[in-house]
Amino acid sequence: MSVPKFHEFMKPFLMAVRDGKSYMLKELRKILSAEFNLTNEELSEMLPSGTQTVFANRVQWAGTYLTKAGLLIKPSRGVFVISEEGKKVIDENPETIDVEFLTRYECFREFQGVSNQEPTVLKKDMETPDYAFEESFERINESLSDEILSEVMKLSPVAFEKMIIDLLQKMGYGAFENAGRTTSVSADEGIDGIIMEDKLGFNLIYIQAKHWDRDRTVGRPEIQNFVGAISGKGGNGLFVTTAKYAKTAIEYAEQHHIILIDGKRLAKLMIEHDFGVTVKKTFHIKELDTDTFADYDGI
Repeated sequence: MSVPKFHEFMKPFLMAVRDGKSYMLKELRKILSAEFNLTNEELSEMLPSGTQTVFANRVQWAGTYLTKAGLLIKPSRGVFVISEEGKKVIDENPETIDVEFLTRYECFREFQGVSNQEPTVLKKDMETPDYAFEESFERINESLSDEILSEVMKLSPVAFEKMIIDLLQKMGYGAFENAGRTTSVSADEGIDGIIMEDKLGFNLIYIQAKHWDRDRTVGRPEIQNFVGAISGKGGNGLFVTTAKYAKTAIEYAEQHHIILIDGKRLAKLMIEHDFGVTVKKTFHIKELDTDTFADYDGI
């Protein structure tokens, strides 16, 4: 099975604390992972940002929502105790506790910004706010990637080669100005560009750039030709294309330590390094700094 949705953790979360004792969040995570018999692989699944596991995020938000509804009390940081209202819900034993169920409580409706007169529009299976935000961010970047590649495809092959050199320098390759150059004009067979990572040229990156249709596939023969072109030159190989790679090409490249960048990865690198894109809007997602409040403990 996959990691349950965060609302699916709500009733088991409440059941886990029904004895009235205080439970640390890390204890509850252990209880809930055993309850759902989750594998190590499932417990290790990360949010799109890679900053937290999906499991930990969903359990945390389940606890937050139950607390906002008044079914749990947090006497201290990361500690949960069932409330009197929570005990009543346990006695009621509803089939499920989800977002729709929690809207019966005014304090939860206020938390969600839903008035008594408004119909419930909250979905049972909605994701945690963190996951939903990151998933939306990923979709925005996927759309942006398509736009970027559409513009890149309008370039001439020579301009594409120059763009790759400029991108790599923006990424920090080439420790000085004019460290990279294209070689098409000089007819350096099989090599489209070179970047010197140090001023004396001891460390070199040889580049092959294929400005091909996005639905075309780079096969093993193209990678073999590139390996042959840089053989004995004492540098590293980078093969960049707007297309995609065949499995045999990927396997051969791995054997000969050639780095491959396809169209999808190229667009992601351009977004990551602010190359050919501008910042439209900035959001600062903040979290509680418990160290600040720890300084006040005992005063």
